Amino acid sequence: MSVNTFNYCPICGSKLIKKEIGDEGKMAYCDTCNKPIFDMFNVTPIIMVINEFNEVCLLKQNYISKTFLVFISGYLKKYESVEEAIKREVFEETGLTVDKIEYHLSSFHEATQTLRLGFVAYVKKQAFHKSEKEVDEIYWFDLVEAEKYLNPNGFSTQIYLSYRKKTSN
Repeated sequence: MSVNTFNYCPICGSKLIKKEIGDEGKMAYCDTCNKPIFDMFNVTPIIMVINEFNEVCLLKQNYISKTFLVFISGYLKKYESVEEAIKREVFEETGLTVDKIEYHLSSFHEATQTLRLGFVAYVKKQAFHKSEKEVDEIYWFDLVEAEKYLNPNGFSTQIYLSYRKKTSN
């Protein structure tokens, strides 16, 4: 039986019932809307930004880590595609325009109940225009050098290693 976080329909407010839904089993269902209600969770793209000189953009965001540098990340907004979110987040945090996007991997982060999607975004190197609200410092690092600034157990490192594996073949 599926665990559901909703007792009432998030669309119309009606009390939900349990109903057998195909191979999903018994789950929350709204008789008024005539549809199953699936659990909801946040989706966050984590983006390794790389330029034409094979340099990686790394951020210092003290509210995330005082020890490690990080990739650009953000949350998917309602009605936004993942690609739109990536372009928006990269521009908001760095002032850079994304030319191309490549999906690499995903992971569900249990602690924050967030689906993390790992991407590589390609940009042309130019001056940064960092977000004063979210970014403390921002740097370009050579691809090989960048790894030493990332949390070795972090999702950013998984994206980095996925990219390195793909580009070494």
